[in-house]
Amino acid sequence: MAGHKHKKQFGQNFLNNPKVIHQIVASIRPKPEDHMVEIGPGEAALTEPLLDVVRKMDIIEIDSDLIGPLTRRFSSNPAFNLHHTDALAFDYATLLDEDEEILRVVGNLPYNISSPLLFHLLDYAEHIRDMHFMLQKEVVDRITAQPGVKAYGRLSVMLQYACETEYLFTVGPENFTPPPKVDSAIVRLVPYRTKPFVADDEKLFADLVKQAFSQKRKTLRNTLKGWLDAEQIESCGVEPSARAESLTVEQFVGLANLYASLHNQG
Repeated sequence: MAGHKHKKQFGQNFLNNPKVIHQIVASIRPKPEDHMVEIGPGEAALTEPLLDVVRKMDIIEIDSDLIGPLTRRFSSNPAFNLHHTDALAFDYATLLDEDEEILRVVGNLPYNISSPLLFHLLDYAEHIRDMHFMLQKEVVDRITAQPGVKAYGRLSVMLQYACETEYLFTVGPENFTPPPKVDSAIVRLVPYRTKPFVADDEKLFADLVKQAFSQKRKTLRNTLKGWLDAEQIESCGVEPSARAESLTVEQFVGLANLYASLHNQG
């Protein structure tokens, strides 16, 4: 949108390289039957090529100054639906048609809200087929990290519990206006229809993972004190002297399910 002033509070860095835009759209592989949701369209670099293909596209935009230009540019397209609202507070289930169960979500997410927004979207995972996001490279590294790697943490465990995660490619600062100070990357998240490992109580699972990573340098014997003792941790095939960053998603689920069963007995 010509003349739009980029706003720091919304973390606005807009794509300007047609080759990168084409590469992202090719990764998304939009189909005519798709119901697409775009979070933070900015200057519509992805909006236009996606809108040309899909049957319905809901746009979530918080910046009042972009509502007018987006409306003028796309309102004649029957697939276009614009929502002037905060993506962090939005109820994505309201976008579903009566006979519809699934959405596809895309976005160039502001760095300052990426983690809370990803957790918010997990609440709607049953209604989402896949998500393709541009994020700070460091965040994508964390989402896709494996146990034992420095980047592995709470975000890795929670996203990998709910979704298949795939690091697609890196996008350098020179591809944005204004250029950010860090590299970005594209990630694909596909919510599991059937999870490989199922927590009996998902809120408790989330709380235990958060607690385990609350002091990364401490062992599980210390971080899970008051939750599970050393013997109970060991009964799940986990060393009490291990740190949270060395555990698999399956092991976290095992610990949470043991705690849930003991708690229910008590």
